[in-house]
Amino acid sequence: MKSYLFPGQGAQFSGMGKDLFDQYPLAQELFAQADELLGFSISDIMFNGTDEELKQTKVTQPAVFLHSYIAFRCLAESQPDMVAGHSLGEFTALAANGALRFEDALTLVSKRAHAMQRACEMNPSGMAVILKFEEKVIEEVCASITEEVVVPANYNSQQQLVISGSLKGLELAMDKLREAGARKMMLLNVGGAFHSPLMQPAQDELAEAIRQCEIRQPFCPIYQNATAQPSSDPAIIKENLLKQLTSPVRWTQSVLNMAADGATEFTEFGPGDTLKNLVKRILPTDV
Repeated sequence: MKSYLFPGQGAQFSGMGKDLFDQYPLAQELFAQADELLGFSISDIMFNGTDEELKQTKVTQPAVFLHSYIAFRCLAESQPDMVAGHSLGEFTALAANGALRFEDALTLVSKRAHAMQRACEMNPSGMAVILKFEEKVIEEVCASITEEVVVPANYNSQQQLVISGSLKGLELAMDKLREAGARKMMLLNVGGAFHSPLMQPAQDELAEAIRQCEIRQPFCPIYQNATAQPSSDPAIIKENLLKQLTSPVRWTQSVLNMAADGATEFTEFGPGDTLKNLVKRILPTDV
């Protein structure tokens, strides 16, 4: 069975999507549609912009969504049996399995980016990655810090867990983890505490847009970040999509569940190969 995967932000690069634009009329059509819908030439920034321009809030998330979705539409040889997306990539996955129209998905991604940026500006915050350390201990350390916000945010593999929270919360957690024996950890160059309670303002802002958006019956299940379980019910998909901003990305469990449900082939659509590499770490036998 085939599983198609879609990445989140962080994999963007200058020139992304230009090869697809040059080769496929469908890509040209979708880029033109996106430029009109967003009200600025995101295609020009993707093809010719600097790294700094690509880091703009209004650009980064729509750019990764566009690259991933257009790559899927142009390069996929068949329909998948299941899909999953990491964080932002969940919107791409929902567009790929027919649950969201392209226009609706892009609009939601753009609103999500702006809402998250506003939430980041309200509280100085960030994220840190902890490598090769016990998941349970990381969870216990985060739970022990009650005076600040710090929580597990991305379960990327059995050897990589990202925590998210206030800057002071991250400092306290990293100090405690060093005392517990963790040796490999680092702060990430991100704008805020994604997938944590500090994103509640963004969740509140996006809630009405998600509720009003039409989620259609998908042709295959999506393994959603908030639960790691397969979803095909539009009401459940919508509920989990809203939870996503303040809940951890349960990527490790999602991949394990897809494999347990019969996935034998994992294909990543989008910039980079981050998810493909994570799958190899999560499933050492490399299905």
